[in-house]
Amino acid sequence: MLVGVWDAERAPASRGADSRWRAAAGRAVKDPTAVERANLLNMAKLSIKGLIESALSFGRTLDSDYPPLQQFFVVMEHCLKHGLKVRKSFLSYNKTIWGPLELVEKLYPEAEEIAASVRDLPGLKTPLGRARAWLRLALMQKKMADYLRCLIIQRDLLSEFYEYHALMMEEEGAVIVGLLVGLNVIDANLCVKGEDLDSQVGVIDFSMYLKNEDDIGSKERNVQIAAILDQKNYVEELNRQLNTVSSLHTRVDSLEKSNTKLIEELAIAKNNIIKLQEENHQLRSENTIILMKTQHHLEVTKVDVEAELQTYRHSRQGLDEMYNEARRQLREESQLRQDIENELMVQVSMKHEIELAMKLLEKDIHEKQDTLIGLRQQLDEVKAINIEMYQKLQVSEDAMKEKNEIIGRLEDKTNQITATMKQLEQRLQQAEKSQVEAENEDKKFKQDCMSKSENLQKEISRKEKQLVQLETDLKIEKEWRQTLEDDLQKEKETLSHLRVETQQIICLKKEFLKLQDKNRQLKKICHDQEEALQELACKLSESKLKIEDIKEANKALQGQVWLKDKEATHCKLCEKEFSLSKRKHHCRNCGEIFCNACSDNELPLPSSPKPVRVCDSCHAFLIQRCSSNMP
Repeated sequence: MLVGVWDAERAPASRGADSRWRAAAGRAVKDPTAVERANLLNMAKLSIKGLIESALSFGRTLDSDYPPLQQFFVVMEHCLKHGLKVRKSFLSYNKTIWGPLELVEKLYPEAEEIAASVRDLPGLKTPLGRARAWLRLALMQKKMADYLRCLIIQRDLLSEFYEYHALMMEEEGAVIVGLLVGLNVIDANLCVKGEDLDSQVGVIDFSMYLKNEDDIGSKERNVQIAAILDQKNYVEELNRQLNTVSSLHTRVDSLEKSNTKLIEELAIAKNNIIKLQEENHQLRSENTIILMKTQHHLEVTKVDVEAELQTYRHSRQGLDEMYNEARRQLREESQLRQDIENELMVQVSMKHEIELAMKLLEKDIHEKQDTLIGLRQQLDEVKAINIEMYQKLQVSEDAMKEKNEIIGRLEDKTNQITATMKQLEQRLQQAEKSQVEAENEDKKFKQDCMSKSENLQKEISRKEKQLVQLETDLKIEKEWRQTLEDDLQKEKETLSHLRVETQQIICLKKEFLKLQDKNRQLKKICHDQEEALQELACKLSESKLKIEDIKEANKALQGQVWLKDKEATHCKLCEKEFSLSKRKHHCRNCGEIFCNACSDNELPLPSSPKPVRVCDSCHAFLIQRCSSNMP
């Protein structure tokens, strides 16, 4: 910290040192941080006061090379550095004021633009340089006091960056923020890009705040500056009055132009009303003609539709009867066909049974033939045995005698076999007869079936012919019905067209009513515009009178000059000499100098809305002008 102990004797007691500073100076021996805070507060007061005074004398617009402004930034840097905590990083110790200034961006949303522009500056590499650039941008924005006030209120956040005894944590910080509000009258034009803010050395130059012999005439210079500022304010008031006159001229011109435009619009509106009335009459006549035509067309179409509906009903009734009759005949024919098919199925089943019986008879005949062949073979064998026996009888007579009985028995057996053979032959003959009879019956059955099938086919062909004829009749009826439906569809279309026309007529009626409403509204607007024109004419007359009054006042004001205090020695009205007891007072209307008795009046002027001092003559003139302007 480069701030040394500022002695209480050197502190300018006559320069607005308050009670808090005196208490802090009294405690300087005990608490060195309190002494440092008091010294920084005094330096801030001196730098802010010197900056404001020099800016007023310099012309209120300051550049970055202006020494008091540079000293102000150095003092603010020392104030912000006081009691700043040291932050340990990986490589070194960090102690900078950019950390707390970055908090303003979160607390005050309007400060985001400054912080972003500071980060975007290419020449800044250190946090101290960014903090210096931030202070310069905040001064140009005239919001340094607001930003630092938001920062001081948040003590909890500031405690992360400052010690408890730091200037920003104590009351001195709030005092400095209050002093910064006075800098809002200064216009600063600073170029931050070109400056080397990283390597600047912040050293306070105390020589600027030490007393000099040249300061003795500062009071007279301040009086001259105050007089110059008063004359400047008076000239600004005159300029404002002239500007009001010119604005009134422009307003009168605009009112005249708007009046001519309104007259033209009124004439156009009247022409439009006449045209709309003519169109209204035409639409009424056309509407009546269309209504007559549609009513006549509707009556004709109603009669035609009723006649066609009656014919359609009669034809539909006949068609329904014919359809029911054909349907009944079809049902009967289908029933007959079903019965014939059932009979055919029975005959076919009988034929299959007869064929099976024939096959079984043939099988029996074949089996009987096989038995006959077997019996014949046995007979042949018996004959061979008889021959052998006969030969054996010839060989041995003894054997023949013994076997005569056996031969008798064999003869009996042969007789039995012959009898059975005869029976079998008879059965065979009967089977052949039955086979012939069955074949005859089969032939007769086949002939009957063929005749029945021919008859059935004839009936089916006849029924098919009837079905074809009925189908043709149905097709004709369907075509006729289709034509009737087409006619009905056409009638429906005509009815829909008529309904559409009626809807169009209703829409035309609604449009006609809307046109009538528009006509009424236009008449009303025309009437309102005529009343407005009358009111504008009254206002124009009043504004012309006001302009004449303002022109007269302007002529009177153009010859007036703000007198200097040295030029006037006597009051202009009572002509009494000025002294210490009888002081000089300027009239804010005419610029002349009067005593307190002759200028003890206050009235609001065009240059200032608040009441200001005016002389008796100006007061009477202004009151008379206001009373003449009143309606």
